[in-house]
Amino acid sequence: MEVFLPLFMGRGMMKGTVINKFRGSVEILQSGLTMIEELTNVPVVGVVPYMNVDIDDEDSLSERIISTSKTGLIDIAVIRLPKISNFTDFNVFERIPHVSIRYVKFADELKEPDMIIIPGTKNTMADLLWLRQNGLEALIKKQASNEAVIFGICGGYQMLGQTISDPNDVENSGRIDGIGLVDAETVFYKEKVRTQVRGKFNKINGVLEGLTDVEFVGYEIHMGKTTIGDNCHISTIIDTANKAESIDGCQNGNVYGTYIHGIFDRTEVANTIVESLLKNKGIEISNLANESAYDYKEKQYDLLADIVRKSVDMDMIYSILENGV
Repeated sequence: MEVFLPLFMGRGMMKGTVINKFRGSVEILQSGLTMIEELTNVPVVGVVPYMNVDIDDEDSLSERIISTSKTGLIDIAVIRLPKISNFTDFNVFERIPHVSIRYVKFADELKEPDMIIIPGTKNTMADLLWLRQNGLEALIKKQASNEAVIFGICGGYQMLGQTISDPNDVENSGRIDGIGLVDAETVFYKEKVRTQVRGKFNKINGVLEGLTDVEFVGYEIHMGKTTIGDNCHISTIIDTANKAESIDGCQNGNVYGTYIHGIFDRTEVANTIVESLLKNKGIEISNLANESAYDYKEKQYDLLADIVRKSVDMDMIYSILENGV
């Protein structure tokens, strides 16, 4: 159980409390609710039970990124960067049969996965140096030479390039070599890119060639601009706000990089990746998953909303919102 949560914070502004993640019978808790009301001089608005609802985690302390064991036909290893961000990009794979997601922090944990994902990060340069120092960079290069699929997203994409420069002291300042697996160079600027996009994969090479012409949706949120070599981009994207069209990402053999978070969320994208990885191992399986990540999330948040509505005094909450009392 979490201790009561103020509806409005600030001296004299607290109008009610909510007990969250309560396990057990509310009737047994009744005397405690009375005590809380006497201590705070505000009413208890409700008691929300502990729920098994699969919603996006709020930070990198999530239990999702603890798993390090391989159990599926397809083994996807996500590098657990010290400053990992947007790790919900990979949740879609957890719901596909025959797939296991492992979060790898140490070199001896990597093994030989079918796909390695380098995720987003709050500090690209610092996490790249961490990769280099603990030996994971060398192993990623080795797996790339063995034609394993490597996929970098946002900061992970920047790491895969040739160089990363920070002339504006956005992160660590200076210039460092990237992993060197794609023909891309990144320079950090003070302006941050924040935009929602839709797009379509262009001609994709290598194991994931099945993604060619598949559509996706997602968003960008990053510092830095990446310049790529000729004809190595992986997709054409459209900014949903201003309708501007541009190219995104870079590929080299079985190494792919993109700035787009949520690029795996559409069912066709995730299924195509898994089917391609299975095919690369000589395994043919179809009809992997029929529900999109968006539809799944909507159902989970609807479930959360229904339980909260049943557990709290909504009339009191609306009164507080509308009248301050």
